[in-house]
Order: sequence, then structure tokens, then C-alpha cells
Amino acid sequence: MRRSIIVFGAVACLGALASPAHANFSWFKNKLRNLTDQPSGGIENIKLSDTKIGQGLKEALKVGINNTVSQVGRTDGYLKNETIMLRLPEKLRTLEKGLRMVGFDKEVDEFVLSMNRAAENAAPRARDIFLDSLFEMTIEDAQKIYRGDPTAATDYFRKNSYDRLYQSFQPSVQESLEKYDVTAKYQILLDKYASLPLAKKFPAPGIDEYVVNKSLDGLFTVLGEQEQKIRTDPAARVTDLLREVFQ
Repeated sequence: MRRSIIVFGAVACLGALASPAHANFSWFKNKLRNLTDQPSGGIENIKLSDTKIGQGLKEALKVGINNTVSQVGRTDGYLKNETIMLRLPEKLRTLEKGLRMVGFDKEVDEFVLSMNRAAENAAPRARDIFLDSLFEMTIEDAQKIYRGDPTAATDYFRKNSYDRLYQSFQPSVQESLEKYDVTAKYQILLDKYASLPLAKKFPAPGIDEYVVNKSLDGLFTVLGEQEQKIRTDPAARVTDLLREVFQ
């Protein structure tokens, strides 16, 4: 227990030295390792407890979760974000160029729009699932995440909540696909794709599975960005507890 307090106290003291750059973050962790290998007499005044660390981490993750869902779960949350925007499946990219060349711009654009609207409509379902995973987090989990890489919490959520998110997103995405007529639009593209010589050898993916997986990939990408921001940007620490733990 005393060693845990020493470790986290050292993290708090060195937190201000960590920068967004991964190289600097690695340097920071090496410094931490050197400090914790030394006798404890030099850091006896560190007062942050494991409980305080856990509370601060969970509060940080609540902020990150809320920011993430608010960001992607709105109109154009996916569509206007180049990093996570849903595009045609890779196997249809060559076909897309051909379709645009022969005047099918509108059909392709409507299909891309409908996929992204489906993802945006499903995203708010993630909030409760993320929070459930957060409540299930143990002190040991919190310690590993706090001392881990810049996206350690995001990796934790991906490991512990992906299956639940997939099951939750599936009906919502299906509903959205029907609402925006995605399946019919996709079939038009598939009919064109089927005429290509290698189409049978390299079948295009089912649209439901594709949209769900890409939606979740985008969600975790933004969550990772939010996590890194709280770890490295003082302006993102919006409560006293966050400022104390991540100073």
C-alpha cells in the first residue's frame, strides 16, 4: 500500500513535466521508475492516496466519456470529422471512382451520408455502457490506467465494453440504416460491383457489420483523444479534483 502511494505521489509530482508527445511521455515514465526505485524518505510528504487517485481517474473518464458522446452523437459528428468519417468499404473504393466518373456522384454521396447518420444516431447508446464499465473498474485497474500509456483507459474500455457496445449499436444502426435507406443504396453499389471481374473472389462486406464496426472505431478514436487531452492539457481539467490529481 505504501509503495502504491509513493508511485502515485511521484506521478502527481511529475505530471506537470509530461507533454502530449509520446516520446516525452516515455521519458516521464522512465523518470518515475527511477524515483520509485529510490528510498522513500525523499517523498514522504506526498499525500495523494490510492482512493484519491481512483476518484480523480474516474472523474476524468466521466468527463471524457461525456465529451466523446456529445461530440460524435450529433449531426455531422462523424460526417464532418475526417478522422472518423465512415467512407465506402475499401473493396468498393475503386468502384466509387468509376461511379463518380459516369455521373453517380449523388448516389455515392447519399450512401456515405446515410452511413454517417446511422453512426451518429447510434452513438448516444455508448454513454451508459461506458459508465457501467467505469463503475466496474477496480483500484488495481485504476492504478494500471493511471500509470499507463496516454490511451490506457481507452484500451481498457475497448477490451471490457466492445462486445456490449456492438450488441447495443446493432439494433440502433439497423434502425438508422432503414431510416436513411442505406441498405437499398448499398445494394445499388453492390450491383455495380458485381459486374467487376474479381467481385466473386473478393466479396464486399455486409453493410450492417461494416457500419457498426466503423462506428465503434470512431468512438474509441475520439475517446482516446479526450483521454490524452485530460492527461496533458491543464485546460481540459475542468474540476478541482482533476486539477489536483493530474497536476
